[in-house]
Amino acid sequence: MPDRRTELADAALAVVAAKGLKGLTHRAVDAEAGVAIGTTSNYFRNRAALVAAAVDRVEQRDSLLLQHQADARVPTSVAELSEQLAGALLALADDHEGLTRARFAFALDQPDVVAPGHERMLSALEQLLRAMGISDARARAEAVSDYGDGLALHLLTARRGQQAKRTAVAASIQRLLEG
Repeated sequence: MPDRRTELADAALAVVAAKGLKGLTHRAVDAEAGVAIGTTSNYFRNRAALVAAAVDRVEQRDSLLLQHQADARVPTSVAELSEQLAGALLALADDHEGLTRARFAFALDQPDVVAPGHERMLSALEQLLRAMGISDARARAEAVSDYGDGLALHLLTARRGQQAKRTAVAASIQRLLEG
């Protein structure tokens, strides 16, 4: 069971996903979380603290999703890694649509706040690629990240309601990794 701060951060993500950053208020989070008015402000004294908690929660939930994909099997090949990354990416655009919408809202409005988390994710992918012996690991990690962000954005907007094929997404990622 998540603690109250985590519950409120998740409620903040739901508010941002539904109403954008302009809709993110302490009262809106209270209502979304189903708690008494003033509860959110007791945990997060100002809007900056609330935004920071929500951004941290995006990173935590992204990490959990990636761990879940990797729990099935530690990838030993580019094909396996590509398949796992494709699964995580499609889950972000489908099962975790609200999380992805909130991430994009924060990234567009508060790029300096999300940049450190993005760098941590890139560095982790870069380390994995290096461990797998993939050349130019940093550039390939960035290419996969850029592709993933672009695809997720399109699946939530221009291609909304369309299903991307996991095999096609995995093949695209594999091409980026193999160069």
